[in-house]
Amino acid sequence: MPVITVPEAFNEEELYIDLQWSFGHPIYLKCEGFNFAGSIKLKAATEMVDAAERDGTLTAGSVLIESSSGNLGVALSMLAASRGYHFLCVTDSRCNLSTRRAIEALGNEVHVVTEPSAAGGFLGARIDYVRALCASDSRYVWLDQYRNPNNWRSHYRRTAPAIATAFPKLDLLFVGAGTTGTLMGCAQYFREWHRPVRVIAVDSVGSVTFGGPPGQRMLPGLGTSVRPPLLDESYVDEVILVEEADTVRACHRLARSGFLFGGSTGTVVSGATAWLDRHDARDLTAVAIAPDLGERYLDTIYHTNWLHDIYGDQVLDVAGKPAEHPSPTLQCY
Repeated sequence: MPVITVPEAFNEEELYIDLQWSFGHPIYLKCEGFNFAGSIKLKAATEMVDAAERDGTLTAGSVLIESSSGNLGVALSMLAASRGYHFLCVTDSRCNLSTRRAIEALGNEVHVVTEPSAAGGFLGARIDYVRALCASDSRYVWLDQYRNPNNWRSHYRRTAPAIATAFPKLDLLFVGAGTTGTLMGCAQYFREWHRPVRVIAVDSVGSVTFGGPPGQRMLPGLGTSVRPPLLDESYVDEVILVEEADTVRACHRLARSGFLFGGSTGTVVSGATAWLDRHDARDLTAVAIAPDLGERYLDTIYHTNWLHDIYGDQVLDVAGKPAEHPSPTLQCY
């Protein structure tokens, strides 16, 4: 029985769900939401805060500030409360209300950007606000999850080795792409591993991360309106783009089996199962990473009125397939 004194000391690393019985494919879902922050972002948050404390960037009296669509904001808010800092999360109108309330319940602040920037969308507007505030007050410390190498290092050091230990014959790894910290950390680790692993990135339609045209996205988490500086496509073997309606359907299919997951997980599962539909993977070992749980999506993905307003009355009845990204720049082993 673990006994802890700080919330970041607990993070369940070894829980997987076998999806074959419910989705018909041989794939294991690595569950990353069982910690006090509720998502995989606890790893990146802890690594970035630890590094900032070590190099003296973050000191007593500092005010943490970060742009986040939700999960990293909760993780940093938890760490700030645990370590005695104040934290300001800069988000936008797509951030779930429950996420904003969680940050505030931990004693921190939320600033909601309501207008996208002309060039960078909501993400660009959030980053502009953070930069302006940091320039106006030296107390603010911006960890910058979009450029901070400790974001991907946390997954190189923890997430990928955990998967390698659990699945020494791994063939396929499906990873959602947001800041691309998880993707880059895992991809770099498995590029150096003792056997080839095909790393497949899963992104949202409307995201510009892999060069696609920008489009409206209503679900926070995966996808960006500004290309992530951390991304190196040479480590990615393939990209799958998922429509948000398919994300919703995957979430509800998991829920009908008793598993309540968040939007990022629904996107990854939808992309992974669509890929497996098109390929013979019976003899392959496949893992997909589930970044978060579903409680913060009860007012959106799992709310009938919200779903119908955004995606139409038939959203849960229409079978859809994610589109495979055609970019010729991706490298294959």
